[in-house]
Amino acid sequence: MSITIAPFDGTDRTAVDEAYRIGAAATEADLPDFPPSCRQRFDAQFHTPMPGTRSLWALARLDGVPAGYLQLDLPQLDNTDNATAELTVRPDLRRRGVGRALHEYGVRLLREHDRKRVVVMAVAALPGGPARPAAGAAFATAMGAHSALAEVRRRLAIADIDRVALRAALAEAQPRAEGYRSVSWQGTTPPEYLADIAYLDGRLMTDAPMGDVQWEPEQVDAERIRGNERALDARGRRRYHLAMRHEASGRLVAWTLLDVGASVDWHAYQQITLVDPAHRGHRLGLIAKAENLHHLLTHEPAVRVIDTWNAASNSYMVAINEQLGFHPVDAWDNWQLTL
Repeated sequence: MSITIAPFDGTDRTAVDEAYRIGAAATEADLPDFPPSCRQRFDAQFHTPMPGTRSLWALARLDGVPAGYLQLDLPQLDNTDNATAELTVRPDLRRRGVGRALHEYGVRLLREHDRKRVVVMAVAALPGGPARPAAGAAFATAMGAHSALAEVRRRLAIADIDRVALRAALAEAQPRAEGYRSVSWQGTTPPEYLADIAYLDGRLMTDAPMGDVQWEPEQVDAERIRGNERALDARGRRRYHLAMRHEASGRLVAWTLLDVGASVDWHAYQQITLVDPAHRGHRLGLIAKAENLHHLLTHEPAVRVIDTWNAASNSYMVAINEQLGFHPVDAWDNWQLTL
């Protein structure tokens, strides 16, 4: 067997097509409850990348047949010692050395770019949960990486929401949120909210549990938020925001985001939820997420399920999600390799 690896970029449409098909086949085999891979999202990574990120791509062929790809994301604005990676091998061509060859290629490339560590995610089954391939964790361990942060994916089935219990929880929470009111919007952040959203977004790496992942807080400003929004627009992500405004100061002090992709209308992701530490203890996280769920479903009535990820140690956010009706599905480890 002969394995060859070659870099490619968005101008090589044949390689982009082959990489997309490999990723789509892997998702279908490994995560059958996921929505199909979105071609618009995949293509947008090449022509409208996230701001401050340089992506390097490589395609592996086994005896001339497209067999796997590697994506390395190199932060340029902060975390310039770090990288993240996605290494995907076509399901029917696994266990033939393709993954190891891509790994070795990627390590050489990262060292050439003076990166000191790389983080990659891999899925695993939870006890009593659906079957998941164990190969990702085994491969990461064999390559010398260690599990630096354990996360759990939880799913909310809209049909199973206990609306009576949810209304009762909100009724209990509202008196504690006196002096705050919610504001919502879709898509692009209104200019008057931009500074507050940049501040909250920049707190993510400080406030969220990071385990042993060596990742410094990101420097987020209005320009970076606008760049993120352009990239998400290019990916076709329909975004639903809700924030809590502190009436005395006029500032947004909590923020949550739900989004729906371009390829299917039945699936959504619960993205970021943040509450400024100075304003915790008022049940703002629960109120924001519950109200934004209503906001989403008002405009996206076809949504049937919502997925979200939380650090296993993030007991506060996990409790809110479970109060909303999210249930564990599978485990996702962040594997960190020091180069």
